[in-house]
Amino acid sequence: MRAWLKIIALASVFVLIVPAIIPAPKAKASSSFIMGGDVSMLHEVEQRGGKFYDNGVEKDALEILSDHGMNAVRLRLWVDPYDSDGNPYDGGTNDLATTISLAQRAKALGMDVLLNFHFSDFWADPGKQNKPKAWQNLTYSQLLTAVYDYTNSVITQMKAAGALPDMVQVGNEASSGILWDDGKVGGGIDDFTQLGELLTSAINGIHAALAAGEDIEIVLHLDHGGDNNLYTWWFDKIEEQNVDYDIIGLTYYPFWHGTMGELAYNLNAISNRYNKDVMIVETAYGFTLDDGDGLGNSFYTTEEEVGGYPASVAGQTAYLRDLKEIVQDVPNNHGRGIFWWEPTWLPVEGAHWGSEAGKLYNNDTGLLSNPWDNQTLFDFSGNLLSTVSVFTESTPVNLVSNPSFEADGWTTTPTAWNRWAANTASYQAIKVENNGVTGSYKLTHWLDTTYEASTYQNITGLSNGTYTLSAWVLNSGGQDTVQLYAKNYGGSERNVDLPVSPEKWVKVKIENIQVTNGRIEIGVYSKANANNWMNLDHVKLYKTN
Repeated sequence: MRAWLKIIALASVFVLIVPAIIPAPKAKASSSFIMGGDVSMLHEVEQRGGKFYDNGVEKDALEILSDHGMNAVRLRLWVDPYDSDGNPYDGGTNDLATTISLAQRAKALGMDVLLNFHFSDFWADPGKQNKPKAWQNLTYSQLLTAVYDYTNSVITQMKAAGALPDMVQVGNEASSGILWDDGKVGGGIDDFTQLGELLTSAINGIHAALAAGEDIEIVLHLDHGGDNNLYTWWFDKIEEQNVDYDIIGLTYYPFWHGTMGELAYNLNAISNRYNKDVMIVETAYGFTLDDGDGLGNSFYTTEEEVGGYPASVAGQTAYLRDLKEIVQDVPNNHGRGIFWWEPTWLPVEGAHWGSEAGKLYNNDTGLLSNPWDNQTLFDFSGNLLSTVSVFTESTPVNLVSNPSFEADGWTTTPTAWNRWAANTASYQAIKVENNGVTGSYKLTHWLDTTYEASTYQNITGLSNGTYTLSAWVLNSGGQDTVQLYAKNYGGSERNVDLPVSPEKWVKVKIENIQVTNGRIEIGVYSKANANNWMNLDHVKLYKTN
């Protein structure tokens, strides 16, 4: 598995609890929820013969994606992706000319552009943040100037070409810093002074290229999207350095970066802690276990098992739908959107992650291949997958009142929710406490003696049809019964046992509830032994048909 695919752990990461600095947010580049894609490989795929089809009709890939609701592209930028003889490094060979060309095409289709500065001549990620060849012998002071001049020149040239980006990512997966060793952090390095200065120099260069009335939102991006400890450590340090940024970008692949519950918790926690928008700038999932180029893939049976969705178009669709819901549910409209990583990287001959020149530059001995061909949004022949239907799906209306138990603070009688208990003592098991998955509070069932209780809500005035009930849960296990349920809707009671998961939030669902009488009772029921507990948060009931 390629080292550049971010399989690396940061050593000696810990959390510093310091007061968050809460700046006033800037105006957003776009008020629409972003459903985007990183198409940095597209030019190279096209050059090598890749073709794209929508219902059997050959079209431009960006036009196809735009027609189906993709409203933004992410484009990486390398400083000089060629060796001294002019041989390209491949993997997109994303020099400025290529990036401008792709940005112009996206802009012509009305898409936003997220420009991704790698500050390297080739792949940059937590395992390598190599300086561009031209900068390797600069003093630190000279490096600060070079970074400023470079970002200023890039933005100036993109603006002149009619391709001014709407957002700019300053560094790619910068959890270990950028421009090693000057801007390196982690692995025992806890001084962010130089990293902060380098980021600020880059950001100042960007802003200096803008005229009055022009604005670009700044994104700072880390990997391991489910790791809240990493994000609080890193961004607390960045806040101490007074780096001026607008959006926290996250890489999240469910087979590498924690559970969906850990991602949801992290998104909600960091958006609140720093008063920033959050955005998934890299994600993907397999639509098959087949290998388009026969040279090996990053997503196979282990990734399918850990990811939790089948390796099929239906599984890929379900993953994207659930991820979209998590980001949209971030409180205070802080969830900005999602970028699918390399949706157009077809397995055409030679469209590899690098060339022999690229391997030599990064001292990489791996097999040249396309390890991503089963995680695209087109099949191996370039036919659009139905996964893109999620792009234009409307956000369902949650019909549950006080769904995240935020209305009252700590209480034993949450607004809009009813209580039932087998005896007076069991009522004491029901309480709303701190530390929910989407906000400050959650519902708890717990008692130091045996108990039987439920917390429920009656929802009336429904139009008849098909509904889904979902909730996020933590659960100690050990109960005789602990279930999310739906009843009194015109059919037999439906329920689902809560999985044992005492540390990681898990989403549970009851789908295809056929309401025929205009009402429903939803709730959670516990018949438990002493010290058994469950937490419930962000309950949703929404119509699907």
